[in-house]
Amino acid sequence: MKIEIEKPFTKFDLTNKTALVTGAAGLLGIEHTKALIESGARVIMTDISQEALALAAKNVKSEMGICPDSFTMDVTNETSVLALNDKIIKEEIFVDILINNAAIDPKVDKDILVESSRLENFSLDNWDYELEVGLKGAMICSKVFGHEMAKRHNGVILNISSDLSIFSPDQRLYMKEGIDEEFQPVKPVTYSVIKHGLIGLTKYLATYWASKNVRCNALSPGGVFVNQEKDFVKKLIKLIPQNRMANREEYHGAIQFLCSDASAYMNGQNIVMDGGRSIW
Repeated sequence: MKIEIEKPFTKFDLTNKTALVTGAAGLLGIEHTKALIESGARVIMTDISQEALALAAKNVKSEMGICPDSFTMDVTNETSVLALNDKIIKEEIFVDILINNAAIDPKVDKDILVESSRLENFSLDNWDYELEVGLKGAMICSKVFGHEMAKRHNGVILNISSDLSIFSPDQRLYMKEGIDEEFQPVKPVTYSVIKHGLIGLTKYLATYWASKNVRCNALSPGGVFVNQEKDFVKKLIKLIPQNRMANREEYHGAIQFLCSDASAYMNGQNIVMDGGRSIW
């Protein structure tokens, strides 16, 4: 009997699949979109900012030659998510792949009088807002779009976490010379809680709809180089065996793998891509 050999990378093919990316106007949201288009998927870019979303879609079109669908959506508002779900279903568009990417990336404000990133100064308003976007938003989108996948007995949910989902932030990376400890900036508590929480959500979803052929995994990237301060980069790369930060396009392959049949038997896992930082 002759064995039929598949063409290379056939299992990575996402032709006839529709993927929805949250936080798609952000740095990695744009890259996830490009990765999915490279594999043949139809991509729906979503974000809360219409202006940022339009610019992101234009960026993708100029590079890929394909204009993705784009819709404003507030991941923290279930009514907003349901409205988009209803809209695309009426157009007979069904989400096969959901990438929960929306998050708040806290930045250090150099001109503040009190360092608000520190735990003792961290506001409950910021706590609520950042957890709403990064964790509650992922739950709502999984609830709405994952339920639709389960009804069709097919789907993939991918949560974008961070290498900080498996270890604590090294606050020495953010320290500034000549500043007293109580004024030193830190990676805020919300970032760790959200990224660890996404791994818990991943494991929960992986078992919840397993019988409906809906699987869920997480991707935990390391730091991406986007012209950060030289001192920060110098300190960070000393912690990374590959001695560099990631380039923004280096996660394309992982996205394609985790969203396609190439990873059909992978479920509930957290794939850490950090240049080896977490094993050193």
